[in-house]
Amino acid sequence: MNVLAAGTTQAPATTRERRLDLDRAKGIAILTVVVGHIVAAEPPSGAEWWDLLRSAIYSFHMPFFFYLSGYVVWLSGALRTPAAAMPGYVLRRAHRLLAPFLLLGVVVLLGKLAAEQFVHVDNRPSGLVSGLRDLVVTTEDSPATFIWFLWVLFLCSVAAPPAWRRIGTAGMLAAGLLLLALELPPLFYLDRFARHALFFAVGIAVAQHEARLLPRFAAWQALWWALFATALAASLAGLLPGDWSMLACGLAAIPALHGLMFAPALQGQRWALALGQFTMSIYLFNVIAIGVVKAVLIRAGVPWTADGFWIHAPALTAAGLVLPILAKVLVLRRMRALDRMTD
Repeated sequence: MNVLAAGTTQAPATTRERRLDLDRAKGIAILTVVVGHIVAAEPPSGAEWWDLLRSAIYSFHMPFFFYLSGYVVWLSGALRTPAAAMPGYVLRRAHRLLAPFLLLGVVVLLGKLAAEQFVHVDNRPSGLVSGLRDLVVTTEDSPATFIWFLWVLFLCSVAAPPAWRRIGTAGMLAAGLLLLALELPPLFYLDRFARHALFFAVGIAVAQHEARLLPRFAAWQALWWALFATALAASLAGLLPGDWSMLACGLAAIPALHGLMFAPALQGQRWALALGQFTMSIYLFNVIAIGVVKAVLIRAGVPWTADGFWIHAPALTAAGLVLPILAKVLVLRRMRALDRMTD
């Protein structure tokens, strides 16, 4: 199916053809996630420029992921799930999203409790029970904050079909704006849900009208990138505080990045497709891979300094991408349940 010519007033019911533009987009998005994760707390003294890059990435990369997720929900037809079928749909979504969230969250919690006896641990849990509580309930102090996307995507996925039946896409967009204006408490990741539901709804809206919108995304790249660059500059200059920054940068990123996926130069690059097809594994395991390789580099004599950072940055980025892919191909594919969970 040629996405630039496809009719989009209804979600496709039978086609299973991969959307390579979405795979490429996921690949680009997961690359920004990994780059943003290579510094857990503060960059080395003298490398404060990294905070500028990280701030730019964090202003748009997760909104773009939620946009892609909403897009896929429309294309899959899941948005049309009838009320009678919702229990089964919720169970499937929980198996797909909450199971890896809980499994990896518990592994990280136990790992931190064990490791803190020997080395410094970032975001250290105070104990097993309190750590489990923070993982799921008081989520501002979660010991595994980096996997919050899975929980919030579950909330978006199960809320979308009944919301769409009652208020339609326009109503979901309005509700997303309202949620963004609210300050929900950091309980059960509701604060993060409120900040990202709008972008999930935007993905649904664009997917519904992709025949009209995607050609414009691709053809007007200069305009979209100028708007995106302007939003980023305003955000970094402090002119767009708080959620206004994420709103402007997240929305501007959508036509710029999605339109870029149709550029001939990028269509010939298989690395973006490869990263897109391993997005789940990279998302789940990149932080662990980065932490291990960082410890190895420091033990090998590469200091966490401004000079050493020029070695750490590319090495940790490569580790966050390559090691999860190797784990998926060499280990997880041999275990059926884990293979499905990390697809």
